[in-house]
Amino acid sequence: MAQFDPKLIVCQIVALQSFYYVAMGVFLGSFRAVFGTQVGTRLIFSGELVSLSTTAGWTAICCQVLTAISGALLLPMIVERAKKCLDFTSTLYIIHVAICSFYDGIPHNWEWWILQMASLALMVVLGEYACSRRELRDIPLFSPLPTQV
Repeated sequence: MAQFDPKLIVCQIVALQSFYYVAMGVFLGSFRAVFGTQVGTRLIFSGELVSLSTTAGWTAICCQVLTAISGALLLPMIVERAKKCLDFTSTLYIIHVAICSFYDGIPHNWEWWILQMASLALMVVLGEYACSRRELRDIPLFSPLPTQV
């Protein structure tokens, strides 16, 4: 039975949150290099820029979806258990909403809220799938010993 370790949980949350923002920055930088779009912290933390009618809005949407997918691939390494994916991913997005609200006020843009919910759902579903695949791998019970002649 696993022990409750608050330090480990905090470290896992910090690692996941840090990866989330680093991945978002890498994707935004890639979009800038490929498409020449303007990037900045406003694309990460401002809800007002997320829009289906602007290039900057589509950049933010694509980067957030790609970040959710890459975060889901990281969940098996950090969280390790499928049943914890919802908890850790929800915590990640709650902290993200709090940071965005602190940065630019509570977002009033419905597109931003839909993007957050869709990204959360995508990361949870893919993360649970990846974690369950990892949990279901065969456990090697013995290794064949080399025979001596």
